[in-house]
Amino acid sequence: MTPTVEERDVIFKKFGRAFFKQDMEAMYEVVHPTFTWTVLVDGVVRKLQSREAIEAYFAERKGKVLNTRFEDVVYHHSPDATFMTYRMTGTDAASGDAISKVGIERYTFEGGMLAVKDVYSRDES
Repeated sequence: MTPTVEERDVIFKKFGRAFFKQDMEAMYEVVHPTFTWTVLVDGVVRKLQSREAIEAYFAERKGKVLNTRFEDVVYHHSPDATFMTYRMTGTDAASGDAISKVGIERYTFEGGMLAVKDVYSRDES
């Protein structure tokens, strides 16, 4: 079942809070047990398919980017998926260099919950 736009808004609000706090209990209240997150890391697509893999990825990237901010966030709902566009800024912890990326994320649903999060981003030119 694909949630309505209103139901998706509630899911994304809960998911966003849990995601940025890295609160796995809260996150798994709105993601399907088979939730999959794909993200490009150092030129390699990483496919995170379990709670343990997501926790490990959170630990791996902790402290690498400081002062992370998401701006210009817009959700675009289609019948079977939701797309989120955004701009992300921050500071590279190792070098002190500013980071600026633009991206789009594709979300799909299963059983009224988030099933897939595909992340596509690039450095802003």
